[in-house]
Amino acid sequence: MSETTTDPGLDWATARGMGALAEKMGLKFVEFSVERSVATMPVEGNTQPVGLMHGGAYVVLGESLGSMSANLHAGPGRLAVGVDINATHTRSATSGVVTGVCTPVHLGRSITVHEIVVTDDQGRRCSTIRITNMIKDAPAAS
Repeated sequence: MSETTTDPGLDWATARGMGALAEKMGLKFVEFSVERSVATMPVEGNTQPVGLMHGGAYVVLGESLGSMSANLHAGPGRLAVGVDINATHTRSATSGVVTGVCTPVHLGRSITVHEIVVTDDQGRRCSTIRITNMIKDAPAAS
């Protein structure tokens, strides 16, 4: 866990954590709110055998941002869970860091849709991910 910032959304995301897979892949939150969330991930360690960023790595970045953003929107006592995700890869990063920018397409009471645009260090779009999350009541603590 990192220290407290002046960004309440980023503090919320940092306190909640991003999950073991995203942590292993080096995902780092940069900005976090219902309207816009940003995270980075290194290319190194997340490549295919030929040295290109793995398409699944783009999807992990997108799903992490979209699901976490949907959970922030859901609010206390509610839980957002992914029900659909798709990705279109248009470029392959080979080094440096990729950046995912997540923005809402729809923020409803029971469904959210987010688009995540992943770019390389030169600002070139590498992947476009869309995720739909269903919002439901969180399970009661046992």
